[in-house]
Amino acid sequence: MHDNTWAHALIQQGHEVSLIPTYTPLRLDEDNESLGRVFFGGVNVYLNDKYSFWRKMPRFLTRWLDHPGLIRMATKWSVSNQASELGELTMSMLRGEEGPHRTAIEELDNFICDQLKPDVVIFSNALLVGAVRVLEERFNGPIFCVLQGDDVFLDGLTDDYRQPVIDLISERAKDFTGFLVHSEFYRDYISKYLNLPPEKFSVLPLGINLTGHDGRPELRNNPRYTVGYFARICREKGLHNVMSAFVELRKHVPDAELKIGGYLGPGERAYFSESMALANEHINGIQYIGSPETAAEKIAFLKSVDVLSVPTEFLEPKGLYVLESLANGTPVVQPEHGSFPEILNRTQGGILVAPRDPEALANGLLQLADNDERIKYAEPGWENVRSYYSDSEMAERTVEILSSHFTETIGIIRPFE
Repeated sequence: MHDNTWAHALIQQGHEVSLIPTYTPLRLDEDNESLGRVFFGGVNVYLNDKYSFWRKMPRFLTRWLDHPGLIRMATKWSVSNQASELGELTMSMLRGEEGPHRTAIEELDNFICDQLKPDVVIFSNALLVGAVRVLEERFNGPIFCVLQGDDVFLDGLTDDYRQPVIDLISERAKDFTGFLVHSEFYRDYISKYLNLPPEKFSVLPLGINLTGHDGRPELRNNPRYTVGYFARICREKGLHNVMSAFVELRKHVPDAELKIGGYLGPGERAYFSESMALANEHINGIQYIGSPETAAEKIAFLKSVDVLSVPTEFLEPKGLYVLESLANGTPVVQPEHGSFPEILNRTQGGILVAPRDPEALANGLLQLADNDERIKYAEPGWENVRSYYSDSEMAERTVEILSSHFTETIGIIRPFE
């Protein structure tokens, strides 16, 4: 979703951008800027990895499985994207031209070099690095990679795959011209994690399209103090932490409510049930709204809560939900790790608390139950997110970074996972 916003902002400033899906079509709540074609279609990637006879078949007999509509249909079923089950497939993707996906890599290479002919190519994550070596043989421009949470997936691999995968990425990532990250924290963290030279990194702050974000910091009309959680439902995003903190908060604010929004995948339903069970007798104060289909529904959710908290277990490299919350006048309470200190130091839009500590989180939420305290953080957060984290600011910074590598008009394509 963020990459789609990025592409849109660059297009608005007059640059030519092609946003290329790879494994699946994009799932968005705003206008889709991506191409209608999928490279490395998930079904074919799986079959190529598992069956040698499939990868030997003529491409015209297998290409139909990359149709976006068919892939959307397939992903409605309980398809695993858990790293613990994907070690072998990850290795085969990283082997690139030496592995079972060479045909798909060559198709992508031909499309970029023969049809798009861009000035620069940007890959959306390090797990696509297997496609770079073939591309480099024909493409003379700079090739960048955005690192934005790759470690979360890699940490989830089983012990027999984790280090070999990291080593292979580190070796093949030398083929990139440079790397883009969204925070100084993640630059320092991931450069060490993947053993990459920090001087090849550039910090490109997050940006959001502020259109429609019309929430204001003024007093909310909620009859009860309402805490919000808005992110994907999974352990690493910390729903269980906010649930435990909510139980603690209710000791001081008995009628407090918790509203939960975010995508719940088939593989996370057991975790969701476990998290909900932590509420015990407080379950009557909790509402799950599902995953909003439109930006307007998402904004309505953010305007309906008094404070937002996504108390992640992992070191969050991005945190778009924080920016979107602040853009609608809703302050946040976040753990003091990952990208959150940078965002909140710049926006002054919320409170930092000890990570993975439900009691500390509850105390932070209790502090913002006082409306004067809430406004104290909501007002500067609302103003500063517009000053520092707009999509136009992001586009301008992109041009500044890329212009240091060439002087021609900038056009971008980016394979997107």
